[in-house]
Amino acid sequence: MKIIVCGAGSVGKSIVSYLVKGNNDIAVIDKDQRNLDEISKEFDVMPVLGQASHPTVLERAGAAECDLILAVTDIDEVNMVICQVAYTLFDIPRKIARINNEIFLDPLWSTLYNDKNIPIDLIISPDIDIAENILRILKYPGSSGVLPVLGSKGCILTLKLEPGCPLADIPLLQIGRQDEELNVAFVNVVRNGECFIPESYDCLKSEDEITVYTPQNEIEKTIRSFGLEKPVNERLLIFGGNAVAQYLGQEIEHDDNIAGCKIIEEDINIARRIALDLNHVVVIQGEMMSDLILNEADIRHADASIAVTDNDKDNLLISLIAAQSGVTTAVSVVNTPAYNELIFNMGSSILVDRSAVTISKILKEIRKTRMQDAYSVSRGCGEIWEICVSDDSIAAGKKIGEINLPKQSRIFVVQNKDGICYPEPATLLQPGDVILLYIDSGVIKQVEKIFS
Repeated sequence: MKIIVCGAGSVGKSIVSYLVKGNNDIAVIDKDQRNLDEISKEFDVMPVLGQASHPTVLERAGAAECDLILAVTDIDEVNMVICQVAYTLFDIPRKIARINNEIFLDPLWSTLYNDKNIPIDLIISPDIDIAENILRILKYPGSSGVLPVLGSKGCILTLKLEPGCPLADIPLLQIGRQDEELNVAFVNVVRNGECFIPESYDCLKSEDEITVYTPQNEIEKTIRSFGLEKPVNERLLIFGGNAVAQYLGQEIEHDDNIAGCKIIEEDINIARRIALDLNHVVVIQGEMMSDLILNEADIRHADASIAVTDNDKDNLLISLIAAQSGVTTAVSVVNTPAYNELIFNMGSSILVDRSAVTISKILKEIRKTRMQDAYSVSRGCGEIWEICVSDDSIAAGKKIGEINLPKQSRIFVVQNKDGICYPEPATLLQPGDVILLYIDSGVIKQVEKIFS
């Protein structure tokens, strides 16, 4: 697939880091040569210097043969123009634009985005998506990731097991006898950097990062079953004053469960702007890791710290300082997947991978499969697809064991007319059934052929 990514900032870089794993021909456009140098050193892409909204620049990037264009610069209006030029002059089939401004996202103006007006096929809002991801983690203390699925009837829950986990060293087949109230389907396990689908005879270990499916109304019960319950997050401390922090502040102001929230930002102009926009959130201007500023923010009495700056190293260091200060929930946003391996050396700190959150919004566009939704999980180790079995699907009228899925993939939930079940190989799939399917990144192309 020929893909053009317009914008080599943190969002563009996170998207490219995922797209290069597939058999894609990728060109990246940016007006800053430093951004292009950085991204071309790390990934095999064609860098193009220039303003992505200019036709000549798009032409140099290969727009005439392009299958998909992603306009993800920092300016909403530029992204809109890019999609218009891509459609009018180059007839690019699929156009995705990054739009973060709430005014442009208002449902009142939804008719603006179509072939007759501004031809955008899919709008993504990475900063808002990351903020909502963080809010779900804060809502369920003890979790490392929470993804609603099946119309929010269920949830994909990520948990990092700690020493003393009551369900460790017990074969999965026997876990139900140990905890009869536990209602989960095991999706995958990440152990020492290696990801695998657990079998019934496998045992969980402390330090494992596990992904499970659980009903939406049993999330807290599931967290307790694994011994991961933590105090409610009432006092929050946010490091950084970017769009993610601002969206978090706006949502937190309307949350009666939050007793207090403070934002630390070094840039005085940004700090002033945030302070004007937020009424109940305290904004502190100063060096984020200064002892004086941290004492003023009262970090020792915070329940959660959220580091959302654009610098990965700062975010990771802030989380370490917060954990040493007694903060029970320390969240760091990372823009570079290379830092994901640090999760196994950072205790209970939580890493939110920008690339995984962002790419989940566009997976439907780059996969050759009809699906309702898709999610990148376990920091890019695999994907979860939500697929409705159609009349002409190869799976319709077959038992799961007859579909010949690769070993590194598994259907772990089926929603049919009788409700939701955890299927066996003998489970029969009928048209209209909705399945949740986990696929290891190494067998995606094989599974695409089955469900194309």
